[in-house]
Amino acid sequence: MDVRQLAALVAVADHGTFSSAARALYTVQSNVSGHVAKLERELGVTLIDRSAGGLTDEGARVVERARRVLQEIDDIAADIASLDDDISGDARIGVIGTTGRWLMPQLLATVARRHPRVHPIVTEGSTTTIVPGVLSGQLNAAIVHLPIDDPELVVEPLFGEDLFLLVPHGHPLAGHSELPLRNLHEVPILLPPKGTALRRVLDRAAAGSGVTLKPLAEIDGVRLLSSLAIDGFGPGIVPATAMPRYAASLYARVSVPELPRRVVALIRRRRPASSAATNAVAAILSEVIAAHADEQPGVHAGPAALPAQPPRPATRE
Repeated sequence: MDVRQLAALVAVADHGTFSSAARALYTVQSNVSGHVAKLERELGVTLIDRSAGGLTDEGARVVERARRVLQEIDDIAADIASLDDDISGDARIGVIGTTGRWLMPQLLATVARRHPRVHPIVTEGSTTTIVPGVLSGQLNAAIVHLPIDDPELVVEPLFGEDLFLLVPHGHPLAGHSELPLRNLHEVPILLPPKGTALRRVLDRAAAGSGVTLKPLAEIDGVRLLSSLAIDGFGPGIVPATAMPRYAASLYARVSVPELPRRVVALIRRRRPASSAATNAVAAILSEVIAAHADEQPGVHAGPAALPAQPPRPATRE
């Protein structure tokens, strides 16, 4: 087994066909198919279903590991190049959209100024879609919201963010500046899907108040949820940064005192260790948050702004 075989398999997985993979690798199709066939012989399994044109179950598992191996090789080269204090390499960062909107301009500008040879690659998504990318090695780190309960991840809380009920003008609840959570019992509202990090926070708060939250619709993505609420589809519970200031005349922001702050955190895999490029971006991220978080309405930085986190599960060293 060698790196060329792994790279060929990953390229086929990413591009769908042997010919497309060959173009991406700047080689000929026979080289790609030969590398994949040799890897299949060495492992004793079929990795690509030639008739259906996709990965087999065994192939999907090998691709997941292969991505990590290839990334580790890239990180080794970048880390060695960084020993002269000139940090270089890719830093693939996932970020939830509401946080990325205010955080990324400052973060990317500072990274470019201090570490011009670091190449950030930013992927926007929801916590639900981003976390698997960190676990698989496709992302080096990600900015997501808690709770995250995977023992393979190191979690660094960054800041707390107030949650509000966003109510379109004309809705019966729009005349309130504050509502107790009990007033939302069985009221149809827009919610994140069951099982998502934010929904777990909301369901826990509702259970503590003896309230049942009734979903008008379940939306995995707070920016879309906010847009639907502003357009009049119905009220929804969202973090403060999901409320666009340019549309403030179209909605009411209603405080619900029983709702806790959403905690946004940086997550990375426990092993392997992060690359020098990723560590550099993470260090600048902390600086940017300390300097600019309080400029965002409803965002609170510093240890006092964060609720106590439950103890992490024990892990074997």
